[in-house]
Amino acid sequence: MKTYYFIMIAILFILYIIHNIKKGDFSIKESFFWIFGCLVMLILSVFPKSIDFFAEKLGIVYPPSLLFTLCILFLIFIIFKCHRKIAHHEERITALAQEITIIRGELDNKQK
Repeated sequence: MKTYYFIMIAILFILYIIHNIKKGDFSIKESFFWIFGCLVMLILSVFPKSIDFFAEKLGIVYPPSLLFTLCILFLIFIIFKCHRKIAHHEERITALAQEITIIRGELDNKQK
């Protein structure tokens, strides 16, 4: 019975991400990793013993620790992507601000 709840949650997350893409809040490129994460969540909901199988193959004694490790790595990857994008935008904003300052200076010189 519990697996149905997790399946429903995974499907709702996928629908929520698709809804945000249609609204324009997310681009398809940005949402790819979230959709991938939701699909993994859906697969693990449908096949709950698969995490036990992979943990055993990797030699991990406590299978939920593999799940938590994968989730943490996934979130660190997403955070890294966001920080890289923020750094790029900050550089671009600085360059644009400098261009605006130069253009305003040229306009002031022409008006005098």
